[in-house]
Amino acid sequence: MSAGRRFFVLVPVLNEAANLPRLSQSLAALHREFAEHFQVRVILVDDGSVDDTAGLAQQAAAEAGFPLEILRHETNLGPGKAFHTGFSHLFPLLREDDLVLTIEGDNTSRLELVKQMLTRMGEGYQVIFASPYMYGGAIVNTSTFRVFLSAVANLFVKEMLGLHGLLTVSSFFRLYRGAALKILQRRYGPGIVERPGFECMVEMAMKMVFCGLSISEVPMVLDTKARAGKSRMKIGRTIRGYLTLWFQKRAWQRQAEER
Repeated sequence: MSAGRRFFVLVPVLNEAANLPRLSQSLAALHREFAEHFQVRVILVDDGSVDDTAGLAQQAAAEAGFPLEILRHETNLGPGKAFHTGFSHLFPLLREDDLVLTIEGDNTSRLELVKQMLTRMGEGYQVIFASPYMYGGAIVNTSTFRVFLSAVANLFVKEMLGLHGLLTVSSFFRLYRGAALKILQRRYGPGIVERPGFECMVEMAMKMVFCGLSISEVPMVLDTKARAGKSRMKIGRTIRGYLTLWFQKRAWQRQAEER
C-alpha cells in the first residue's frame, strides 16, 4: 500500500460530547495503526449539536494527534443529511484507490475490525459491511425486545426491498472503495443519499445493489454498553422512513440503469 493513498473516516455526530473521549482514543489508535500505509483523515459532520461536540472534538483530536476536519449543520437535519454533506465534501477530493470508512459517533462501531474489513476488501469486494447478524456476530447489553425488534425490522426491510443475500442493511459501519462511491455519485449525485433519517443506510444499500457493486460482510459484536447515552434512533419515525423507500425504489433503479 502507498503512503499517498487516503483513508477517510466519515463520522456523523449529534450531541456526542459524552462519547468523545473514547471515540477520540479509538480514532487516534486507528490513525497510528494505519499511518504507515495511508494518509488517515477524519471528517466529522456535526449535525446541529448543542453540547459543543465540535469544539470538544477539535480539542480531543489535537491532544490525541490525529487530523480532523469538521463540517457543521446549524440545525439538526438528520443522519442522512449528515452523510449527504460528508459525501458531497469528498466528491472533489476522492480518488478511485482511496478508502472511506463510515462509523457511528457513539462508540458502537468496533474499529478493531477495520483490519479484517481491509483483508476482505483485498479479496476484490468494493464495499464491506460489519454485521451483528453473521455467524460470530451478536447484539449484547440490549433488551430482548430491542434485539427482537431489530431482527424483525432487518428481515422485513430486506424482504420488502429485495435486498437478498445481505445480513445487515442499516448499520453505519462500512468500508468503501473510492471507486464504488464515485460510481454512486455519478448515478445519484455527489451526496448519494436523499432520505434524511436512519433509513439512509438502507437507501445506500439499495443503490449499491442497483449499481451492481460487490458487497461482503464481516461479523461484529454490537455492544450498546460502549455508548454513553441513548440511541438517537426513533423507532416509529425510522419505520415510516423504511416504508418510504419502497415508493422510491423503482426511480432509483431507473437512475442506475440510465447513466
